[in-house]
Amino acid sequence: MRQDADLPLTRDLVLIGGGHSHALVLRMWGMKPLAGVRLTVINPLPSAAYSGMLPGHVAGHYARQELQLDLVRLARHAGARLVLGRATGIDRARKLIEVPGRAPIAYDVASLDIGITSEMPQLPGFSEHVTPAKPLDAFADAWEAFATDPPPEPRIAVVGGGVAGVELAMACAHRLPQARVTVYEAAREALRLLGSGARGAMLRHCARLGVRIETGAALAGAEAGQLLLEGGKTARADFVIGTGATKPADWLERTELDLTDGFVTVGPTLQSSDPAIFASGDIAHLSHAPRPKAGVYAVRAAKPLFRNLRAALSGRPLTRFQPQRDYLKLISTGGKHAVADKWSLPLDGEWLWRWKDRIDRKFMAKVHDLPIMAPPPLPRERAQGLEEVLGTKPMCGGCGAKLGGVALREALAGLPAPTRPDVLSGPGDDAAVLACGPRKQVFTTDHVRAFTEDPWVLGRIVALHAMSDAWAMGAAPQAALAQVTLPRQSEELGARALSEMLGAAAEAFREAGADLVGGHTSMGAELSLGFTVTGLCDDPLGQDGAQPGDRLILTKPIGAGVILAAEMLGAAPGATVAKALEMMARSSGPASAILAPHAHAMTDVTGFGLAGHLLGLCEASAVSARLDLAAIPVLEGAEKLAAAGHHSSLLPQNIANCAGRMTAPPGPRSEILHDPQTSGGLLAAVPAEKVEKILASLRAAGYEAAAIGAIEPGPAFLRVS
Repeated sequence: MRQDADLPLTRDLVLIGGGHSHALVLRMWGMKPLAGVRLTVINPLPSAAYSGMLPGHVAGHYARQELQLDLVRLARHAGARLVLGRATGIDRARKLIEVPGRAPIAYDVASLDIGITSEMPQLPGFSEHVTPAKPLDAFADAWEAFATDPPPEPRIAVVGGGVAGVELAMACAHRLPQARVTVYEAAREALRLLGSGARGAMLRHCARLGVRIETGAALAGAEAGQLLLEGGKTARADFVIGTGATKPADWLERTELDLTDGFVTVGPTLQSSDPAIFASGDIAHLSHAPRPKAGVYAVRAAKPLFRNLRAALSGRPLTRFQPQRDYLKLISTGGKHAVADKWSLPLDGEWLWRWKDRIDRKFMAKVHDLPIMAPPPLPRERAQGLEEVLGTKPMCGGCGAKLGGVALREALAGLPAPTRPDVLSGPGDDAAVLACGPRKQVFTTDHVRAFTEDPWVLGRIVALHAMSDAWAMGAAPQAALAQVTLPRQSEELGARALSEMLGAAAEAFREAGADLVGGHTSMGAELSLGFTVTGLCDDPLGQDGAQPGDRLILTKPIGAGVILAAEMLGAAPGATVAKALEMMARSSGPASAILAPHAHAMTDVTGFGLAGHLLGLCEASAVSARLDLAAIPVLEGAEKLAAAGHHSSLLPQNIANCAGRMTAPPGPRSEILHDPQTSGGLLAAVPAEKVEKILASLRAAGYEAAAIGAIEPGPAFLRVS
């Protein structure tokens, strides 16, 4: 029986924003995907903060990671690609979503859940001196920086005397008891939307915490260290929080969708004036049932949004969403204590905070505790050795899907030596070397199984990875041919994916001074991408020139393989994955230009890991090497994931490839020496007297470069200490 994953793709669904509704849609989609749909989510960050726990975080009750919706894990669960970028426009005629820094993203159906901001840009100095409470992630970062190292007797100002402002003010006062916290409200009364019982309780808690509330105090602007109030008054403030505005994104006006005060107007089906575009959460205005901007409505809208997105994509009738008229508001009061507002009852106590805490943790559990879908069972009758080849982990992408070093050496051992006089070298170095008039041409190819669902990111990283062999030999990339295998899909979706991949790759080649001149495409079981690259140089830099006394420089941290392997299982934190992809998308071209004039030998660190590639350099140069384990840069989070048992499917073969040729202390950090890298750094043997100058140049160019060891006399062997 065919699995949904084997069916061709025919429609693109794009979720713009990682708000509460979309987070729950991703969870539900993973449990019940719609065959034939390619799902994409666009968000500036790999995670999004949950608003319900933000005051508790400000007060110090929750760590930052406890309130983060991990969009990388949710996207993996849903089988979606996550695009880390900020949407800035929608071309409805061409059905394209604009994301700066990359190609537009095509959609057949799209949904908006981008939240709002508390910014007031029309006021002088607001952008420079006021921290809006929304977007939540930026606010949480700014608050943590301030609260960790506050000035003596800090003054905190909160602009806006609604529930959100007063709740945050009490949280600040609880976290920093020495602070003077003041709420500035433009109206004559604060907390106007609460019932009399809840309002009275909130004011009593403010008095208990020393939170002052000034009414009739409208903000006119801000300067360094003070607020400017209407009427010419000023107020000192070391940290200013803005909660008094609910501002939608300006770019929505250019979409020509029907808007209400800037918010996307939607009907009972959550469709906008364009039936192909839905909206939910704070950015949506429910024309049939206007409601306040509150997270509870975004959460309640998730199920009907999920149903209607599926219906729109499959041609079925849509259903209505009718939100409840009111809801129970549980408002924290600084400490582990809360006030309830509903039915005009004066409910107030610690038990309400415990109730709120359970509600919030239950929501977070929904988006954190994602079920792992078990692979289909093996046939009862099967050939011997099938389990051994499959292993206990899914096959990795990128260089983690390569053939092991031992097997590769055996396969290449039978190749004949070059016979043409213009072929100057064959297998063994990073690239072949051809005579090209008075110069030399390097010739290399690389092809990888997809390690990300994002064609744009894949295109850039694989292009840089393919050029890495040329850079390792000190050559300038010249031209490239692409080889693409696309999973089965409609012609339109195939063209969209190919356009994104090759667009990103062409940009990477242009940055390097090379041209993408053509290639070949085919349909297959899964997405893979490769490039054949030529480069020019006067004298290629090989692996055979390292000398005893040389120092070893590595230009990028290692650990990408273990991070990508853990991400496949939904075990890698989103921020960790994002940093790994950012590192992989960094060109080694400038590093090559810095290293090549000085290096005696150089290679790139890719599929065989740092240890395997260093041993290859040692064998070519007939030397030994020593590594300082503590000096080797490792991607944040990689060592922790390795200690938890995560590793690339290629790791055992890489360890076997180095068996008997190295010694290292046991532990996860040593294991990462064998971790396969995709678009990893350059490894160069340079004269000891030039190390500091070279490192300074590399770091000035943005590389996390380090001197990690030295070349020593003796047969090819690696000692790690």
